[in-house]
Amino acid sequence: MIVAERKPFDEIKSFIADKKKVLVVGCRGCVTVCNAGGTKEVGLLASELRLDAQKDGRDLTVDEHTLERQCDPEYIEELLELVEKKYDAILSMACSVGPQFIVARYPEQDVYPSLNTLFMGGAKQHGIWVERCQGCGNCVIHNFGGMCPISRCAKSLQNGPCGGSADGVCEISKDVECIWHLITTKMMETGKAETEFAPAQPIKDWSTSRDGGPRTVVREELVK
Repeated sequence: MIVAERKPFDEIKSFIADKKKVLVVGCRGCVTVCNAGGTKEVGLLASELRLDAQKDGRDLTVDEHTLERQCDPEYIEELLELVEKKYDAILSMACSVGPQFIVARYPEQDVYPSLNTLFMGGAKQHGIWVERCQGCGNCVIHNFGGMCPISRCAKSLQNGPCGGSADGVCEISKDVECIWHLITTKMMETGKAETEFAPAQPIKDWSTSRDGGPRTVVREELVK
């Protein structure tokens, strides 16, 4: 899933400093799972904005709405009746895709991101999410014991650890495990170090990644 976190309140507040009527829009997708932009978080941000405006003696109307997803045009369409109420700004509580889709559909509407999009990952435990993928477009984790050195190595090394790792820990932080220590340990413990672990990986073809510009996936059988 895409992992995000809410922007600092003062930054969000600055977006609407001169606004009188604001709509906070949440998303029931990834950002709900990571507790950043679901219905509950929409309510909390809206309440904070109302209280802050009241404290400052400022006239501010804040409405709330949560979409099933902000990355699908059919759900963005649900905002039509709300947008017609003439909001000064929409605060999107979704990954960066959400506000971009809202802007594309309602180009005359001011839209601001309320979240910072961080990475693709998963839950390590309740309340802790970790990065596991950078979307390079050519997954080869089967060559590394099911682990991704692109996203989990600070230098994205694919042919062994750098000289800075020690005792299974990355040099950038004592809290970061060296993924190459984990990979080689697993390969040795499962007896695959000599049979399935290539001593040297070929140069990676990055053409499937962002190097070729924004990517588009087309499923011909689904296109009408």
